[in-house]
Amino acid sequence: MELQVEGGRLYVEEHGSGDVPMLLIQGLGHSHAGWRFQLPFFAERRRTIAFDNRGTGLSSKEPGPYSMEQFADDAVSVLDALGIVRAHVVGLSMGGFIAQLVALRAPDRVRSLVLVGTSPGGAEHAPVPRETLDTWLANDHLPPEEFARRTMHLSFSPGWSDARPKLYDELIKNRLEHPTPPECWRAQFVATGPFLSAGAPVEKIDVPVLVVHGDADRVVPLSNGELLARRIPSAELVVVPGTGHVVPLESPDEFNRLVDDFLARHDQ
Repeated sequence: MELQVEGGRLYVEEHGSGDVPMLLIQGLGHSHAGWRFQLPFFAERRRTIAFDNRGTGLSSKEPGPYSMEQFADDAVSVLDALGIVRAHVVGLSMGGFIAQLVALRAPDRVRSLVLVGTSPGGAEHAPVPRETLDTWLANDHLPPEEFARRTMHLSFSPGWSDARPKLYDELIKNRLEHPTPPECWRAQFVATGPFLSAGAPVEKIDVPVLVVHGDADRVVPLSNGELLARRIPSAELVVVPGTGHVVPLESPDEFNRLVDDFLARHDQ
């Protein structure tokens, strides 16, 4: 499905059925392909919606500027277009920033939140580690395939990609099927800045929240997930040992089980 939004067009996929849907929101530069291990699993259990943020995947590729508030409004527009009153919202990394803002800007639309490898921003936020940031910025001008091959390993725990070359290559090819242009990656990256500087008033979030974080995250350090769990009154934290930033790709069975159990407890 294609959805027209202000200034662009969003690609939306819907899988499965059920009374209590879930909305999946991806992170910086990634499309719905990043949910490759979640979509078939959850489609057997509930109505599952994934979409591409503007600038990525099969959505329109305007060069920006973007904002996190714009991305959050896009997510609500997806719910509106599908006639969904309330949904469980799952956000990974930058998608977690977006999910937080959906819960704060449209609280009546959110049944629960799952925040993965993300942060509330603000003064206590621990930034992207210098090695990761330098690698990104040294390569962000390159064509998508070169950029992915020089940087994507940092989203996994150290040594994970080397130990699984065939799977890792499949994940890169999956990411590159509908690649994010360099200018759109940069526009998304720049849009994270104001969110991280100002921070989100997450204490106001009044729905059940599951925070999932890998303890080997080389993009958003674990202390940010711990910060979220401290600040959100209803939050519970699960740390996945030995796992990097993209827990849904690196440890899909454990991630799916954690989220499935959490959502089942909060369907009513």
